Amino acid sequence: MRARLLLAPAAALVVALLSGCATGPDPTQVRLDNLDARVTKLERFVSNGSLVQLAEQEDSLQAEVRDLRGRLDSLERRDQRSGSQGQDLYAALDKRVKALEQASAAQQAALQAESAAGAGGAGAGAAGGQSGPGATGAATGEGGAAPAAGALPGVTPTQQSVYTQAFDALKAGSYSVAIHGFEGFLKTYPDSPLAPNAEYWLGEAHYVNQNFNEAEKCFRRVLKQWPDSGKAPAAMFDLGNTLIAQGKVSAGRATLRKVIHDYPGTDVATQAAHALSHAGQ
Repeated sequence: MRARLLLAPAAALVVALLSGCATGPDPTQVRLDNLDARVTKLERFVSNGSLVQLAEQEDSLQAEVRDLRGRLDSLERRDQRSGSQGQDLYAALDKRVKALEQASAAQQAALQAESAAGAGGAGAGAAGGQSGPGATGAATGEGGAAPAAGALPGVTPTQQSVYTQAFDALKAGSYSVAIHGFEGFLKTYPDSPLAPNAEYWLGEAHYVNQNFNEAEKCFRRVLKQWPDSGKAPAAMFDLGNTLIAQGKVSAGRATLRKVIHDYPGTDVATQAAHALSHAGQ
């Protein structure tokens, strides 16, 4: 009897320990439950199309990157072509201006010699680029040189000053300033004897800036409003080149052929023939 009383507490302790172990969480089951929850979460993520959307977004971004790279390469090539074309245009204008300056200096020297000999103002019309169609190109200073005050009848000192400022800006390569100056001159003095020259050089400035539409308008105005001026042959020649630069090749070639027909034996006709040979004629 006494032995039973001693064993009873021990038995109760064993039962308590066993019952505690039975009610505690099973580590393996806990891991399985966590894994099951993670799988369920992934299933919901996939069912919502999130992974598919991410893949589609990645493909779209890659396509945009390829497109942007292609555009960048195209812009770089265009810049290279534009830079080369701009250099060619500048070289052509620089050549014309130098020829103009040389011819202008020779003409002014001739005028001074005539004045000293008592010839007065004879030949002033030619000095101002108003001689006929047969005297164009570098031989007459392109008809656009700024003559000495009084060399061209009807040109006031103020007109001469405004014109010279615009022309000097053109020679210096300040084309925007030259354009503004020539436009102001033509607006203020539309009937000046220097108007055809100003219109022509305005077209040249637009041409060098590759604003071919405005250049075409200027050259056409010279031919329409001052068809007998010394600038008409050069304006027709430059109109042909401008049309070709715009992609109007047939019209441009036809205009160059008209230069050769209308002004045979002149420097500008020779230049037109040369331009046609480069245009595939």
